[in-house]
Amino acid sequence: MSNANVSLVQSLYAAFGRGDIATVVAAMAPDVVWTLHGRPIDHPAMATAKGPQGVQKFFAIIADTQTATAFSPQQFYSVDDKVFVLGHYAWTMKKTGKKVDTDWVHIFTVKAGTVATFDEFADTAQFADAMRG
Repeated sequence: MSNANVSLVQSLYAAFGRGDIATVVAAMAPDVVWTLHGRPIDHPAMATAKGPQGVQKFFAIIADTQTATAFSPQQFYSVDDKVFVLGHYAWTMKKTGKKVDTDWVHIFTVKAGTVATFDEFADTAQFADAMRG
């Protein structure tokens, strides 16, 4: 089961890399909870989105606010229904032109072949500084 979960998560990163957000959203459970840990006053995507529509809105916020200059999931670990991914990304904020360059941890919970929860932990202070300009 955990190999299938890792394969699912890897396929979602590949879809994101192609700009295929519809495939990512289609893999969400109907009651998915998608959380970027941080303060919404620092970045509008730092919040909890619920349901596939909420995840779609999350990706729209990302597209509206920033441009990826690097996105690299690097290590995948699975335990039971969880997939832990360590990676790195860099973004340029559209409003300010300021850059963010940080490592991150993503934690997926996979149930019945769909994403039930997603949690991201990254250097939120960089995002706050870059959004403020």
